Amino acid sequence: MRRFILSLLGVAALAIAAIAVLPSLISSDWVRAELGRQLSAATGSSIAFNGPVNLSAFPYLAVVAEDVTLSAEAEGITAEFAEVSGSVALSSLWSDRLHIKQIALDRPVIVLEEKAADEAASTADRGNETGSGDPLPALVAFLERSAIESVSITSGTFIRRSAEDPEEVVSDVELTLSAPDIDDEFSLSASARMGGRSYDTSFTISTLRSLLERQPADVTLAVEADPAPAPGMSSLEASGQVTLNANGSYQIRGGEVEAGEQAFSLNALFVPGQRARFLLDLEADRLDLTPFMDAAPEASQSGAPSAGTANPANLQFLAGFDADMSINAAALVLGEISASDVSFSAALKDGELAAELGHLGIDAGSLAANVATNVTADEPVFRGRLASKGLDIAKLSALAGQTVPLSGALTIDAGFAFRGLDGEAIRKTVDLAGTIGLRDAAYTLPGIADETMREVKAKKITARIESLAKPLRVAGRLQWRNKPVDVDLQIPAADTILAGNLSAEGIPLKLQMKMPDANLSLDGKAALAGTYAGKLGFSTADLSAFLAGLGQSGAESIGPLAFNGNVDAGTTGVSFQKATISVNGIEGAGSGSVELTTPLKISTALDFEELDLARLAGTHSPAPQAKMAKGAEAADAPLDLSSLRSIDATINVNAKKLGYGKVFAGPVATSLVISQGVASLTLPETPFYGGHVVASLRADGSQSEPSIALKTSIAGAAAAPLLTDMAGFKHLEGALKAEFDVTGAGGTTRTLAKSLQGNANVGFSDGAIHGIDIANVYNNLVSLMTSGFKQDESKATTFTELGASFAIEGGVARTEDLKLVGPLIRMTGNGAADLAQSTLNFRLEPRLVASLKGQGAEISTDGIGVPVVVEGSFAAPRIYPDLSDLLKNPDAALAKLKDFGLPIDKLPIGDLLNGDGAGAAVKDLLGGTLDKALKDKAFKQEEQQLSIEEIIGGDPAPKPDEAAVEIPTNEEAAKADAPTEQPANGAEVPSEEADGPMEGFFKQLLR
Repeated sequence: MRRFILSLLGVAALAIAAIAVLPSLISSDWVRAELGRQLSAATGSSIAFNGPVNLSAFPYLAVVAEDVTLSAEAEGITAEFAEVSGSVALSSLWSDRLHIKQIALDRPVIVLEEKAADEAASTADRGNETGSGDPLPALVAFLERSAIESVSITSGTFIRRSAEDPEEVVSDVELTLSAPDIDDEFSLSASARMGGRSYDTSFTISTLRSLLERQPADVTLAVEADPAPAPGMSSLEASGQVTLNANGSYQIRGGEVEAGEQAFSLNALFVPGQRARFLLDLEADRLDLTPFMDAAPEASQSGAPSAGTANPANLQFLAGFDADMSINAAALVLGEISASDVSFSAALKDGELAAELGHLGIDAGSLAANVATNVTADEPVFRGRLASKGLDIAKLSALAGQTVPLSGALTIDAGFAFRGLDGEAIRKTVDLAGTIGLRDAAYTLPGIADETMREVKAKKITARIESLAKPLRVAGRLQWRNKPVDVDLQIPAADTILAGNLSAEGIPLKLQMKMPDANLSLDGKAALAGTYAGKLGFSTADLSAFLAGLGQSGAESIGPLAFNGNVDAGTTGVSFQKATISVNGIEGAGSGSVELTTPLKISTALDFEELDLARLAGTHSPAPQAKMAKGAEAADAPLDLSSLRSIDATINVNAKKLGYGKVFAGPVATSLVISQGVASLTLPETPFYGGHVVASLRADGSQSEPSIALKTSIAGAAAAPLLTDMAGFKHLEGALKAEFDVTGAGGTTRTLAKSLQGNANVGFSDGAIHGIDIANVYNNLVSLMTSGFKQDESKATTFTELGASFAIEGGVARTEDLKLVGPLIRMTGNGAADLAQSTLNFRLEPRLVASLKGQGAEISTDGIGVPVVVEGSFAAPRIYPDLSDLLKNPDAALAKLKDFGLPIDKLPIGDLLNGDGAGAAVKDLLGGTLDKALKDKAFKQEEQQLSIEEIIGGDPAPKPDEAAVEIPTNEEAAKADAPTEQPANGAEVPSEEADGPMEGFFKQLLR
């Protein structure tokens, strides 16, 4: 026994010695050749050991080979290894279990050349012919007799090349794999860099036996990426049970996945084959996609893709397999938008991808969509449909990072199509067709504090889109100020829907808006922040009423208003160009700007055909006051210039005609300047009624009481049309030369008029006074004494010069130096014009020349003066001779008849006046009765104005109720439209149908 044991030990020692010595006895070249031959035959590839090959027996059986190459042309694989090493335990020599201690690949470069489709198909067919049966039992049997402690790759590089696609490189590959026993845990860890991103991966299987015997095995997977491929996706962890099915498919049950902060359950099936297929179901209680809204994190210091190397995104990585996927989430969060009952499914087959969002509940509404594309295309084209029964607009705008003054629900039923995956490509190619609507919507107008005014409501309004290449048109009825507003809006749909920042860039639009009291049109670009640039048209029949409906005031004097022009408006001001403006029927054109500061700054340049300041201010042209009752005062109105304090303005005006009411000058080029509450207007020398006018006006609203100052100089103007247009005064003609310097102050128009003070000089040349021929008055004195004076517009008193200077005080212009020089008459006078009441009261003292047929020496009229009275309103004055003094001295009157050219010599006038009988009676009549009547102290003041009947007959005139026909008084006659009559002494006028007593008396003398 002892010898047997010693022999056994000797054999063992010999064997050990042989193993130790054997490597040194084997040729290195023979080892390289034999290893290459054996491995090539075993793998069906060409393997060559081009460098040294070293063998060792202690402590493990090991081999180290340098510069190893591998070529498998059929599969398109080539590889180069800087060093390949491996070792096995010594026990593997006498045991049926192969114990691999290590397999290490150092700096491998593995290249995969993708073949054309036909070559790949033929290779696959040959593989199917040679490979049959289930490989797993043989793999289980191998692993049962094997133990793999470590398989590693260091500094590896994998390259994928294709004729159709750019080269793909995976570098810095570090991999460690361990499978110590078929019943122990299998683990794999790896790291690599691909496409500028670094990945770290770990993978474990609880037991390879369960997996290989088609039993469930627990699997874990962890992946980290730097930078993250998508926001919130820097890491992923998954676990579950994996089963290898008999048909070669892999199935995952009860999987749990955590991607970033998201967690969901996973069930999946992978069916390998010539065209692999995936089936995936994800379930989640809550999915928060908010991280995906954030910008992608910056690349780590490990590197980033160089500029210019990015390729257009596509889905071709999905082209090699088929898939079915479904995602269901009880809740989904995206920024401030939360959704419930989210249902999503997708199917991929033969490169055709179809996805459907079955339900997405968002607050008061829901969203559904579907989309389809071909993933094999370089730039995939997506076509689908989007439907919503109600999406909250405010929360949708928050999702886009916007704040909009619009609330309500957005409804959508539209088809869409676009090309590409990046945002720029989508914006360029997207198209949409269908309907978009608003339900229970309200838009808040910017810059308006009153809630009732700033809100525009729409119960339901729908827009139809034919294509994004065509304008989006919205037509319907809104509610504003509790009034209907008909709207027709056209918006370029592409600009509206795809604009990146609506608040800043604005929305091109065309708008027609019709309201009960106004119309508005826009054709430009408006931004939600309250800016607009483009054409604007606005019109209203009554601006004051329109503003009153808006709760605003300040335009009470403006009725019709219209504006059309190019406008650039913002929150700080507005400017306009090429604009036409109509205010109270006054039409102008020009440009300007308004700065919304305090005070308001205005700068404009406007052109007018006719600028009527009266109509512009909202007042009517001055109307003649012929029928104004005696003593009646003009209507009083408030005068407020305080608004001038809130304006700084420079308004340049060019007008062919500029005036007030009916009085116009022009053409005019002037400027209105408003500063610190004072408005100044200077009128340079301007054509005016055949002459010229120079004027300056200053209106001061800086004080509590408004004031005005006016300086005017007129030269060579035609008086007749000027006075007619100015005050309806038609009784004077000639060439006018005048200067006015007037100031006044007051809180009402009447107070202002009554405060006017200053001076004026007025002169007329080569003219006439219409309504009376003073020379003819003297020539027809008998008729005047019998029937009274009748104003006749066909009669006129001509003159070569008429002038007066006026002192204005308290609104009354007074003169004491009125002077008239004419061919047959000279005249002086005095009187006053009440500017506040628009009335006249002048008394003129005429003197005749020696002959009524020509100029000569003057005749004194001291004993028988016939003054001319001008009184009444500016529009309808009464002009008549005052005969009361003539009748007070009848002796002198009859004596002067001869001097005035009457045929006294042919009449027995001397007997009548100097003799007895009838003569005495006439004398008494003309002398005593009149004298008695004038001296009777019992007469009242109003009774001292005697009638012709009293003078002739000595009896009082009949009372109105006793006379057969009532005779109107002078005042009543003045109110009528018929020519005015003035009796000889201011009493009632006799009827024209019968001869008066005095007229009868003179007719009797003539007979």
